[in-house]
Amino acid sequence: MSEPGKPGDEGGPERLYTVSRGHAPQERRHRPVELVSLIVARAEPEPGTAPEAAAVLRMCQFPLSVAEVSAYLALPVSTVAVLLAGLLGEGRVEVRAPVPAAVLPDPELLLAVMHGLQNL
Repeated sequence: MSEPGKPGDEGGPERLYTVSRGHAPQERRHRPVELVSLIVARAEPEPGTAPEAAAVLRMCQFPLSVAEVSAYLALPVSTVAVLLAGLLGEGRVEVRAPVPAAVLPDPELLLAVMHGLQNL
């Protein structure tokens, strides 16, 4: 276990409880928040917003995955999921499906291009 203040220190359970405001994930009325879901802010941080929530709203002006948000905040994914659920319920962020993997071109087309280039 790392020493307090060193990289990898999560601040203990008290900090995580405070960040999540003592809430646990509730019934899902919105799209589920997965590790690769993209989060986009729909509002600016207001005065009095919790520091972690304000950081999420600032950093998610462009889509970021839940895993990236967790890494940037140095918080466990479970805590970030609770934080995002609260922001989602308030309509301050939206969840988007991850970008699908690119469709690979037809292998026959690639072979034809390769043979054409070899014949030059």
